[in-house]
Amino acid sequence: QVQPVESGGGLVQPGGSLRLSCVASGSAFSIRPVAWYRQAPGKQREWVATITSGASPMYADSVKGRFTISRDNAKNTVYLQMDSLKSEDTAVYYCKDLLAVVWGQGTQVTVSS
Repeated sequence: QVQPVESGGGLVQPGGSLRLSCVASGSAFSIRPVAWYRQAPGKQREWVATITSGASPMYADSVKGRFTISRDNAKNTVYLQMDSLKSEDTAVYYCKDLLAVVWGQGTQVTVSS
């Protein structure tokens, strides 16, 4: 199985925005459901959002209205647009092919003034 690669994290002020990207090789990735998760220090990993193969999105209540998940199948890429960021969004963000067992390395998002 192919390990996805996350990127786009960084340090941003509260109220700011970031766009995360998740890339995986192989044409199957573009037709699979993909999810974003996050893990804050000292906390369990939690689900953030999912996009189905038909591009239908689902969101955790904590990010609904602020985050947008999308995909570009031609690029084998899933995005997570994060707006109106809060300090509690600080975490390592991971993407995952929901039909695979391999996790990526994650990308750090830090929201701080």
